[in-house]
Amino acid sequence: MSHHHTSTRITDIDVIDIRFPTSRELDGSDAMNPDPDYSAAYVVLRTDGRDTEGAPLEGNAFTFTIGRGNEVQAAAITALREHVVGRSVDAVCTDPGTVSRDLNGDSQLRWLGPEKGVMHMAIGAVVNAVWDLAARRAGKPVWKLLADAEPEWLADQVDYRYIADALTREEAVALLRKGREGAAAREEQLLERGYPAYTTSPGWLGYSDEKLIRLARTAVADGFTQIKLKVGAHLADDVRRMRIARATVGPDIRIAIDANQRWNVAEAIEWTKALAESDPYWIEEPTSPDDILGHATVRRGVAPVKVATGEHVQNRVVFKQLLQAAAIDVVQIDAARVGGVNENLAILLLAAKYGVPVCPHAGGVGLCELVQHLSMFDFVALSTTTGDRVIEYVDHLHEHFEVPVVMADGHYTAPTAPGFSARMHAASIDTYRYPDGVFWTADRATAAPEKGIHA
Repeated sequence: MSHHHTSTRITDIDVIDIRFPTSRELDGSDAMNPDPDYSAAYVVLRTDGRDTEGAPLEGNAFTFTIGRGNEVQAAAITALREHVVGRSVDAVCTDPGTVSRDLNGDSQLRWLGPEKGVMHMAIGAVVNAVWDLAARRAGKPVWKLLADAEPEWLADQVDYRYIADALTREEAVALLRKGREGAAAREEQLLERGYPAYTTSPGWLGYSDEKLIRLARTAVADGFTQIKLKVGAHLADDVRRMRIARATVGPDIRIAIDANQRWNVAEAIEWTKALAESDPYWIEEPTSPDDILGHATVRRGVAPVKVATGEHVQNRVVFKQLLQAAAIDVVQIDAARVGGVNENLAILLLAAKYGVPVCPHAGGVGLCELVQHLSMFDFVALSTTTGDRVIEYVDHLHEHFEVPVVMADGHYTAPTAPGFSARMHAASIDTYRYPDGVFWTADRATAAPEKGIHA
């Protein structure tokens, strides 16, 4: 079989700008992002090979954005094309780290970061597409591919530059070796029970009190033990909504709050203290995601409320500092913000070393589908626990994916299909590709006469 695979190459990379009109329902609305249109700069790595089912072997992934600028993100991914096309599928699947290192190492593209922002997210999309490709070729879901991997191989997927003062390769190998003990039993437990989730669906800032109550009740009935509320626009509103939420769910359901970077440091402390009467579990993104010392100050000021951040933390270096400075109680990773699986492995290892729980961000389109794999691997073969760990869940746009997340009793069901669960239905792509998809073409046709009148 191997002689056949060595001739298989990556033949092309398609990048598609896909946008959903979510702003029209205020789904996803928060204090900083009042009108998001959930979008994906979507990647298809094409090859001349076949997967385990005999279908064309492809890798899929995406960078998540919230609308305007998705074309900038797509252009950044396209700029990586020459680094990827022509590579041996066998080589990239045997060692995805080579792709990660080469893309991050291009000195001219690196100038556009380094290792942060639009270019870095583009690299993450391509790297994640390589992991999807590798998992499809192996006939395993990504979580299982990672959990089954040798500790030394996994440790070598990580770039230790800039983090060696907090985590060495030797420490990573030791953590991963320890994580393998009892892994089979945990895998069985994962397949049986799933991984615990919390839901943000009741808490969007644009929702009425009635909708908040209705959705919070539903969340509890659905088995969720934690919900999340967006805060940070008006203090009196937040106090009222928080009281309503607490009265609705009772004392035993955790309520996290999320300010989406709205505050200065002192304001974050004051505002969180004003909400403390309703027993919030954590305050998320209280201030700038780059402000390590600010988070440390907030954490000291709001205890025992926990401090969480990470969906906009740009790389392993910032996560390292947040942990070194004891600035956060909860590490939140995002599957599409940093440089893909490889860098998220580094972050999971750092969190495991510092003993801080990882609760991923997963609002948006497709982020639930991706990040579940990272948490499930972490449980089976690294941190070995789901204690105080939950994956965010939002009930949006799952129908556009071939292998959507499946929730059962407030838990993510472990996906068993090969790959990273990132592939979208062709019909969804045809409908929502921007600006020429069926939806957007029709939308412009409807809007045109009205624009004419106002002009």
